[in-house]
Amino acid sequence: MSEALKRGGLVAAALLFMSAAAPGGIAAAAEPQAAPQAAAAPSGHVSGHSAADYTAESWASFSSARNETAALTRGGSEDATARAKLQSAADGLVMVRGLKKLVADYRTRSASGYTGASWAPFAKALTTATGVAADASATASEVAAAKTALVTAAGDLEAADEGTFQTITNDTFWNDTSGNPIYSQGGGVFKFGDTYYWYGVHYTGAELYRADPTRKYDGDVSFVSIPVYSSKDLVNWKFENRVATRSTGLGGGANLGQAGWVGRLGVSYNENTGKYVLLVQAYLPSMGGDGVLILQGDSPTDTFDYAHFQTQIVNSPTTGTGDQTVFTDDDGKDYLIFSNREGRSRAFVAKLRESDSLRVEPAVQIGQNSAGREGNAMFKLDGKYYHASSDLHGWNTSVTHVLESTTDNIQGAYTGEYTLAGTEMDYSHVTQTGFFVTVKGTKQNTVIFAGDRWADFAWNGIGYNQWMPVTRTGARPQFHSVSQWQFNATTGEWRVGPANNYILNPAFQADRIIVPQVQGWTNFRESGPSSIVTNANGGANGSRFALQIGASQAYAGGVRQQITVPAGAYRLSLFARTTGSLSTAQVTVTDAGGNSRTLNIPASSGWTRRELAGIQLPAGTATVTVRAASGNGHLFADDLALVRTSGDTPSERRYEAETAPAVCQGTIDSNQAGFSGSGFCNGNAAVGAYAQFTVNASAAGTATLGIRFANGAGSGSARPANLIVNGSTVGTVPFGSTGTWTAWSTEALTVSLNAGGNTVRLDPTTAAGLPNIDHLDVNAAAG
Repeated sequence: MSEALKRGGLVAAALLFMSAAAPGGIAAAAEPQAAPQAAAAPSGHVSGHSAADYTAESWASFSSARNETAALTRGGSEDATARAKLQSAADGLVMVRGLKKLVADYRTRSASGYTGASWAPFAKALTTATGVAADASATASEVAAAKTALVTAAGDLEAADEGTFQTITNDTFWNDTSGNPIYSQGGGVFKFGDTYYWYGVHYTGAELYRADPTRKYDGDVSFVSIPVYSSKDLVNWKFENRVATRSTGLGGGANLGQAGWVGRLGVSYNENTGKYVLLVQAYLPSMGGDGVLILQGDSPTDTFDYAHFQTQIVNSPTTGTGDQTVFTDDDGKDYLIFSNREGRSRAFVAKLRESDSLRVEPAVQIGQNSAGREGNAMFKLDGKYYHASSDLHGWNTSVTHVLESTTDNIQGAYTGEYTLAGTEMDYSHVTQTGFFVTVKGTKQNTVIFAGDRWADFAWNGIGYNQWMPVTRTGARPQFHSVSQWQFNATTGEWRVGPANNYILNPAFQADRIIVPQVQGWTNFRESGPSSIVTNANGGANGSRFALQIGASQAYAGGVRQQITVPAGAYRLSLFARTTGSLSTAQVTVTDAGGNSRTLNIPASSGWTRRELAGIQLPAGTATVTVRAASGNGHLFADDLALVRTSGDTPSERRYEAETAPAVCQGTIDSNQAGFSGSGFCNGNAAVGAYAQFTVNASAAGTATLGIRFANGAGSGSARPANLIVNGSTVGTVPFGSTGTWTAWSTEALTVSLNAGGNTVRLDPTTAAGLPNIDHLDVNAAAG
């Protein structure tokens, strides 16, 4: 809502409030606790804005004008002059709510945590902002200037230390720091000051799929809210607020709950107004159909109000947008990156109006593809702009298509389209382009590819958010498809995680339909019919697809994949089942020198986990081969994994939950397939019903713990636990839902260990107790 419309709404709400008062009207001397929320008043929704939200002087003027109008209303008349005075007073209201919130937050920073050179300007900006926030007569421009200076100085703060590596694990459902599900799809991460804020859309289907990921929920696309989370390290996310909900007013009695679609959004900060502006794709039948809905708030975590609905962007051939994100350039200018809605064949860059960011200016077309593209997003690396998008086929995944700038002008010339290297074998880690986060570290700049996996609507794996690093390799950027990696948000450095699966498209979910050539795998046939490979419906643990090798007549053959691995010992695992009589069913790992290790797969009518450990591989290429031979049988394989258990970094040791001296306050069970060893810990359903391991370390130092667990609770709820090392609580393990009790996942954390024996305890914090705990892997680093 424009400020004029907002204040006009406040006037209307004030009049509504007065007319709804007792027969004598409100007492002129009475000062209400709160004024109705300006933006919501036209829709009839009234919520509180207190006097503390505004400067004392501007509020006093408004309150006086409101009381004067109230007196006239009590007398049965309404004077146009008084109403005009009330409108003028409303126009003069100066909001300081957001500035006060930022000041309160930034006052928690300590000089010891930052370099002196970066702290000095920040401290000065904080002092100025504190004064402006307390100034009864501060003007709107002074408030905006103070806010902008503070946000800018906070963004320039440089940590005094080198930070720590935090682990990002893909292919799982993510939780916030309270252990609650993160529901954020089609959104973006934006850095305001020294904090990252993640906005996205919460759909009903996301809740349903997380509770039961064994089917599609593509009819459950109803909008719930736009949540915002905050983080300093881009790994641990704290829930802050729902900036918009179904009840968010849109003027004229409309609200966001009436939208036919809400999705694909971004947020910018306007330096002139000091407002945070959210632009989201929306279909609003009562307001003209498809368009860009614009909301704004006074702080990153504020409750955002309606500002404008723009159905047409000049130079786009259609109303609305196909897909869209917001990109902020190094100079602070903001742009909408989008495609046209129907056909989505054209890629556009449109600047947001600099004065207030409440309008999208005429767009410039930077590319075109007649097949159509979606998931339009932008990143900048080494001075070049890259527009990225995915294939146009609904919720499904694809390679990432890139347009690269040939000048230093974001709206200038771009190359023709090419494929982002590294996205080919598993279709961008089974995602669509979502958005990008550029981290400017003290040692290097790293771009994070934040892929949207619309699993709730496509049924193509676990987890909605898959984040991977992008680096510059030679002349072009390179996508790194990793299932787990570690990132240091301070330095910008990253490294492959200890539980990374080096096999690509291991669950055969990249292809959206049944195909005779599974993406990322090469077919080979030794004998029999020409077609013996497909991705069959019905995978392990209720997943959509699995690999199928077989025929109704004699055959031999299968699939293979060549990958690049670092030197070390590896563990190969998969789920498999068979039909008919197979003479051969096996998975083989072959190094570059031709040395092989083979895992033979026994006959099994049901899905069974098979594992082969101690596979020594030199650095370089390795080939994974899945092979079957039979007269009329079939081999089905799913969830392949090749994980390094030791290497150049310290060796890994596994501690099974069922093996003493491990302690399980519960029972040791073996009724859920997929565990290692002889069983798992099924803890009692109670707070404090812990599982404990005794870990031996050859030397004091840091260690990466890999806790393997399954959480198939029907509610889809997390089962968080405190991580207690040697009697001290060092962190919280979220233990989010894995969908079913036979779907196992690994949580990785870094801790400090003493030389010799250490106790590692998982202490549940809810009455549901722990999830099922399989084992603890310890990869200890030297001190």
